[in-house]
Amino acid sequence: MTLTRRRFLTQSAILGCSAAASPLMTPVSFAAAPKGAGFKDHRLVVIILRGAMDGLGVVQPYGDPSFAGLRKTTGFDADSSLDLDGFYALHSGLSALYPLWQAGELGVAHAVSTPYRDKRSHFDGQDLLEAGTVGLQNLRDGWLNRLLQNMPNVTGETAYAIGRSEMLLLNGPAEFSSWSPEASLALSDASLQLVKLVAQEDPLFAKAVDQAIRLSGAAELAANSGDIEDMFDAMEASGRQAMARDAHISVAEFAAQKLREEARIAAFSIGGWDTHANQSRSIKGPLSQLSDTILTLRDTLGADWDKTAVIAMTEFGRTAAENGTGGTDHGTAGAAILAGGALNGGKVIADWPGLASSDLYAGRDLMPVRDVRAIAGWIMHDLIGLDRGLIEGSVFPGLDMGRSPKLIL
Repeated sequence: MTLTRRRFLTQSAILGCSAAASPLMTPVSFAAAPKGAGFKDHRLVVIILRGAMDGLGVVQPYGDPSFAGLRKTTGFDADSSLDLDGFYALHSGLSALYPLWQAGELGVAHAVSTPYRDKRSHFDGQDLLEAGTVGLQNLRDGWLNRLLQNMPNVTGETAYAIGRSEMLLLNGPAEFSSWSPEASLALSDASLQLVKLVAQEDPLFAKAVDQAIRLSGAAELAANSGDIEDMFDAMEASGRQAMARDAHISVAEFAAQKLREEARIAAFSIGGWDTHANQSRSIKGPLSQLSDTILTLRDTLGADWDKTAVIAMTEFGRTAAENGTGGTDHGTAGAAILAGGALNGGKVIADWPGLASSDLYAGRDLMPVRDVRAIAGWIMHDLIGLDRGLIEGSVFPGLDMGRSPKLIL
């Protein structure tokens, strides 16, 4: 049987490497385009907050007279919550981001949701969020991939999906690259010999190996060696180094590094937002990761932060009232967190629907007043100049973006 590069990549178990950990196979999403070609040197980062972030707990409408009665332990805390505008306050878990708010580099879209209603399944909710469609039928590609399909001069380096979980919003016919911070190849001596043989006889496979080394961050370590075994040793060392650090920091650093080069879009996820019980404690970890991630993006991007917009989206919100265990259950409308030097921030965007019993969706949830896809659509329109007709007809089929919230400077 001939060992081709495709067979090596798809049947890597034969060579003794873990497909789940390989930087050749593990999804990480980025999108990149040549400077000045459609993206106009701007960057877009999309973060999926998996588990349904409690928008009411993270950006607290303490000025609503009904809020305090709904939230005994997960609401406004006068000693720790950070006032934003006299009506909304920021959870103390995001206090490190408060200077960004003051600088106009942090914002919120509140009372937003996808078209998903009532069933409140994480799986379906996330699929719909990443597909960017109205329904779950005929899900063929994700909305970021459809964006790429409508941009000029897009290459495989234009889009990156980062992390172990599959980023469905980048799936589709447009090329994109993938990477995971836990990337590691554990190859036996016999496997290394096979890899060397294939690489010598197949230039395309050799190029794929070289790309894996670059994505693993081991290029500098292997730069002075022409021996593929030394290169894989360097990849092993790089993988161990990444695993020794917090994965979300590694993801953010890698995303920013690629965005400083050819990449123009990065997509990844942060989990842990399913806070059914003891939310005041369990939400601290995800909030810390989100805060670390945004600040790491800013610090690593340097001057390119001024050309960057970040949107952190979740599949749905949580109930307006706490449950009996100090948590919140699956709801409908929630909040999207926005950041970036290109953002016209320092404001909460919402036509606030109210939290009185008669104002709630199905008598239990924050009422959606805007489609979260419209928030993403206006960012794409204002940041990279994508035509509104393309956004409403192709990227988010059937969407009415409504009036502009003027999200980008």
